[in-house]
Amino acid sequence: MEAGLLLLMLLLMMMMMMGVFQAVETFCDGRQDGAQCVGALGGAVDIQLVDNAAEMPRLEWKKNGSMIVQWISNNNKTIIRDNRVTFIPSTGTVRINNLIRDDSGQYKLQNFNSDGRSTANRTLLLSVEAGVSSVQLVSECWSQGQMQVSCSSEEGDSPQYSWTLDGHTLTDSELFSGNSQTNIIVLRQNISGRLVCSVRNRVSESSREQDISTCAEQWPVMVGVLSALAFFLVVGVAVICCQKKKQKPKEEGEEQEMTYADVRIVQQQRRQVEQYVQEEGVEYGQVRFTNRPGRSEPADNNLYAQVRKGR
Repeated sequence: MEAGLLLLMLLLMMMMMMGVFQAVETFCDGRQDGAQCVGALGGAVDIQLVDNAAEMPRLEWKKNGSMIVQWISNNNKTIIRDNRVTFIPSTGTVRINNLIRDDSGQYKLQNFNSDGRSTANRTLLLSVEAGVSSVQLVSECWSQGQMQVSCSSEEGDSPQYSWTLDGHTLTDSELFSGNSQTNIIVLRQNISGRLVCSVRNRVSESSREQDISTCAEQWPVMVGVLSALAFFLVVGVAVICCQKKKQKPKEEGEEQEMTYADVRIVQQQRRQVEQYVQEEGVEYGQVRFTNRPGRSEPADNNLYAQVRKGR
């Protein structure tokens, strides 16, 4: 049994360290009319209603007309409508566990004397807020050497921010823009050290710290990378040019084009030489001859001559 309890405690501690579990407890003095109380979402809140309820014949605490706690001193009886609520008469304190958003609102307390007449009426306002958690820092260098740093919280209602550098609040001489209460700041050139952003609201607080160096120290690295890229680009262009120069031109004696002559002997009385026709670098010519009288030859005999055209 003890081993199981110890294991449970270790598990809860690990969850709290990881930010998964946050059991935030707050206290509020509700003995003054119009008191404003705040509780953490998922946490607990203790509200003191009176000094000592045992001295009062009867007490009722309601929200929007619905009974939450009723105390009757005659038989030392407490009636509670919500199993998340506990009441301690000797201290006049009511406790609400596992707070949810719907717990926010106005509550009314009524005290009664032994005759059942109301002797006091007081109200209080309870607000349930999510605690801040998982604070993140993101930095970015500007072209002129300034550094922009953004601070954000994954959760949290109405967060408030504050900044310190090496343990002191940021000054105007260190800030290029923004101030120590904004979530985004811009540091001047040559500013370095241990930068801490703290985020808080009315129920919790969280922070994140980071060692920052001046942006000027980062420029040599960027220049080196750009120089290397430029070098490889020049080498690549030179290799391509050399490969093109190594390609051999065509030999001078290579045949470039052909000229054909088409000679036909037909049964006509005259010679007709047709005009050459240029077709895609090859010229064809057709020559027609008439046949002499008394000679008979086929009308479709063709004579071709191939002529090479040098350049």
